[in-house]
Amino acid sequence: MADQEHRVVVSNRKARHEYDILEKLEAGIALTGTEVKSLRAGNANLQDSYAMVVRGEVWLLGMHISPYERGSYLNHEPKRERKLLLTKKEIRKLISKVAEKGLTLVPLSIYFKGPYAKIELAVARGRKSYDKRESIKKKEIDRDLRQKLRRSAP
Repeated sequence: MADQEHRVVVSNRKARHEYDILEKLEAGIALTGTEVKSLRAGNANLQDSYAMVVRGEVWLLGMHISPYERGSYLNHEPKRERKLLLTKKEIRKLISKVAEKGLTLVPLSIYFKGPYAKIELAVARGRKSYDKRESIKKKEIDRDLRQKLRRSAP
């Protein structure tokens, strides 16, 4: 089977700054028709969203998908809870990971894989403010080095 093209619709850039990503996995999302149409138009926000395991199911909370502009009375609620589609084996693995102190499930991006909307979910540990400062310093040093190398190259 050929590798399908991924078209990233929304990414959570803040998550990579706020958390140390330990493990990533792909999950499907149960969406309504107007949500899919709104997602294809890029009208979504993952900023304050997170995932939780509730009674053996994984739910995405806090994700905002704007109502579809051409939708009728059947339009969706923007911040509703959305079920993530994972196998039982994957859910059991997530439950054991999240049971560890300080670990959480954070969505990194939403993309389309063929006709299906998928979410890239990460098992992550929250960073302390000093860790964030260190990572910013490291990025600045790397950027300065790249600039110096670029200038010195003929």
